[in-house]
Amino acid sequence: QVQLVESGGGLVQAGASLRLSCATSGITMSGYAMAWFRQAPGKEREFVAGVAAARMLGVTVNYRDSVKGRFTISRDNDKNMVYLQMNSLKPEDTAIYYCAADWAPYGSARSNEAEYDYWGQGTQVTVSS
Repeated sequence: QVQLVESGGGLVQAGASLRLSCATSGITMSGYAMAWFRQAPGKEREFVAGVAAARMLGVTVNYRDSVKGRFTISRDNDKNMVYLQMNSLKPEDTAIYYCAADWAPYGSARSNEAEYDYWGQGTQVTVSS
């Protein structure tokens, strides 16, 4: 049984930092591209950051423009964990954040949510002004 479990969300003030974690089980994580998506109230879910599978030559990451320079995605295949370090948080970062896994051993992390095979239940991030 595949499980992705997010943690680390919370209520913070603008400018603060949070680190989200995603614990995976039931998959060989090294074959999966991993990503974080988010969904704000009344909006569609959007891609935030992704990290290619470990089998891809060179670990590549990609981000949506609005979080570049503030967010950092990383993975630890030995611990079956994915992280999202979020710095300089803004009120517009408020959303439910989801971890997702895409079977893509030699591909980069895609931004289309339809490509992802497994999802976590989400963790709420609220940034007050």
